Amino acid sequence: MPRPNWDGPPVDLPAIHADALAKLRAAGEQAPPHDHAKTPAWAGELLNDGDALFQVLHPPARPLTHTEAERARRHGVIVRTLSDGTRTATGSRIFAPLASVIDPCRKRGHSPWLYPQTAIADRRADRALAPLPQ
Repeated sequence: MPRPNWDGPPVDLPAIHADALAKLRAAGEQAPPHDHAKTPAWAGELLNDGDALFQVLHPPARPLTHTEAERARRHGVIVRTLSDGTRTATGSRIFAPLASVIDPCRKRGHSPWLYPQTAIADRRADRALAPLPQ
């Protein structure tokens, strides 16, 4: 899987969505009274905070979703569910670094078990820890 580009979209999102945002603002400003008390309040909040709400249209430094982060956590959650957790502080202290190495190695096309094996052997031989494979 190629690494995502976080430099932002190659298009001008505010310009693309300018008409839709203008229509939304006009609808909020011209909204007739409504039977439901929360509807005008929500429209007012949208008008007051619209610039902050739609700030994500300006080239984001990060993706608009957290899908990648959720995928990265998925394997750890599955292991925790199947194993009923680590049950001890020592188990948690060992599992956390392993979990943080497995997914990056897998995404970079390296064996997720070769790096920990090499790292353990290096540390036992009193050698410096090698960086994660690129």
